[in-house]
Amino acid sequence: MSGSHSLRALISNCVLPANEARILLAHVLEKHYQLPRSALLSHDDMSLNEQAFQEWESLASRRLHGEPIAYILGKKGFHNIELQVGPGALIPRPETELLVEIALAEITKLNKPARVLDLGTGSGAIALSIASAAPLVSVVATDQSTEALAIAIKNTESLNLTKQIQFLQGSWYEVLIQQSQFDVIVSNPPYIANQDPHLSQGDLRFEPKSALTDYASGLNCLEIIIAGADQHLKAGGLIAVEHGFDQSETVVELMKEAGLVDVQVHQDLAGHSRAASSRKSL
Repeated sequence: MSGSHSLRALISNCVLPANEARILLAHVLEKHYQLPRSALLSHDDMSLNEQAFQEWESLASRRLHGEPIAYILGKKGFHNIELQVGPGALIPRPETELLVEIALAEITKLNKPARVLDLGTGSGAIALSIASAAPLVSVVATDQSTEALAIAIKNTESLNLTKQIQFLQGSWYEVLIQQSQFDVIVSNPPYIANQDPHLSQGDLRFEPKSALTDYASGLNCLEIIIAGADQHLKAGGLIAVEHGFDQSETVVELMKEAGLVDVQVHQDLAGHSRAASSRKSL
């Protein structure tokens, strides 16, 4: 086998950024040789067999054409779980873990089996992270997309969380029984404005557009979710929503206009105002 197939040579000769090349090569090593990622260092003179080499070339080519790594690998780590992901649902992002932390802090404070509503669940990232960390919680998760719900259900089964989660297909609150009320409502809705140039750049080009933008100002879905919270929160219940880096003031205003109290702004690890929370008054 040619030395040009050695792990060290493959990474140094690859036109991808080295960290991306390592992620893809580690995937090939795990699949074909059952070796851990550390083998990239401990076995860096090892050469791939032809089948593994061809897969490596195929994965690298897909990434060079812009396909997101999470879709190429079919999985993505989020909070404390690993999720199956695919083109039918948004790729979970680290900043969305903030919503999980806000919800879990509230659930801990309640100190009783809580009911949680996750609006626009996508791959199930938020709902499943909450259910995984808080075994007494019951979660209702909604989404309009058949493809997204299929992925979310698969994730629920592989994480053995089917007893805690109920999925409903439809738009925001519309699929709920009118009188259903929850201790916590969380949502990471589409909040990118339709004309935003980011929609045609990077990973976003491959993700479902309806999970990214409301095809308008970026505020339509947030307005619907915040306006409907009062009807579906128990007294004192908490709603937390993710929003764009420049939407914080508007979202805070929407919460106040909806009669919600204890409005708080939450920052992500990069220091951007990324989420807002508020409560239904007692």
